[in-house]
Amino acid sequence: MAVPFVDLTWQHGPLQEAIQGVINAVINQGDFVLGQALADFEANFALACGTQFGVGVGCGTDAIALGLIACGVAPGDEVILPANTFVATLMGVLRSGAIPVFVDCDRATALMDLDAAERAITPHTRAIVPVHLYGQMVSPHGLLELANRHRLIIFEDAAQAHLAQREGYTAGSIGLGAAFSFYPSKNLGALGDGGMFVTGDQLIAGTARSLRNYGATSKYYHTEPQGTNSRLDTLQAAVLNVKLPHLAGWNRARYAIAQHYGRRLAPLVEHGILPMHNDAGPGHIYHLYVVRITDTCPISRANLQAQLATAGIQTGIHYPIPCHLQPAFSSLGYGPGSFPQAEALSQEILSLPMYPGMTLEQADYVVDAMVEAVTAARAVSVLQAVNG
Repeated sequence: MAVPFVDLTWQHGPLQEAIQGVINAVINQGDFVLGQALADFEANFALACGTQFGVGVGCGTDAIALGLIACGVAPGDEVILPANTFVATLMGVLRSGAIPVFVDCDRATALMDLDAAERAITPHTRAIVPVHLYGQMVSPHGLLELANRHRLIIFEDAAQAHLAQREGYTAGSIGLGAAFSFYPSKNLGALGDGGMFVTGDQLIAGTARSLRNYGATSKYYHTEPQGTNSRLDTLQAAVLNVKLPHLAGWNRARYAIAQHYGRRLAPLVEHGILPMHNDAGPGHIYHLYVVRITDTCPISRANLQAQLATAGIQTGIHYPIPCHLQPAFSSLGYGPGSFPQAEALSQEILSLPMYPGMTLEQADYVVDAMVEAVTAARAVSVLQAVNG
């Protein structure tokens, strides 16, 4: 049995006719840039997130950069973000002109450590960027309490958290603004790159719309010097609008697979394989299903990953190098040991196959292969101990 890491064919097959229909409609209408389908999707997606305004942009990185600028983050402001995130979070902060300030994570969830974030606050701190990693939200109550105490802007990186929920909040509705990515493998994915900035503030939304369109408030009238060309294509928005009504069901399917994984993996916990902890219950949308291969496991992560690949099972590592250790950003002044939890976690994590069309039989095959690899490695280690 082959188990791909992600398989989108199950999703596009049933929707093929509807997708082709909306593509044809855009072609016939000819409004390929900033067209009606984009306006419709912006409104629908913002509503689904529990906020008011959506601004479609070219990618998730632009949603962070332009969104932060629209929210009032300026050059010289400090912005707190986790060290263990995809590099797009950092790049978005840098492109806004702000100074990134990394903090460590909670090893059990991989989410930002809010106590560490509070210790990192200085008089220059303007915003905090919680990353709702792997599909689980950072605690909204914890974020709001922290932000209110220190008068900080909350800007959510929700690139992996489409319709995730926690403590009565939906991802994108906690702070002043939030950024989403519609990269094809996301829970809500386009047929290429795309992103969205959402906010409940009409003036901020207007600024973001200007920034994405050369800084223009009207044709040939430019008011924002940081403006750029970053507009979600009307064709992509039309396709995303077809998919959006199915998203909640797809997320529920992911959760069901995650629950099955959890039950099947339970016996491996005593052998050092630990699923990332879920603090959000069914609000966790499992963009990724991640386990930790700890140092008590008889098989290394590399060897386990290799044996799974031999069995036809694709896996991933999200992410193998924390942002503060990436060579491109050595000038920020961090080094090994700066964030021990994030650094240790990067050596443990392994992402297993996860997508709504995945069958329980495929999940069983993945776990059975893991059990076989662990059992064999344990037998070897016992034999070596006996032989001295």
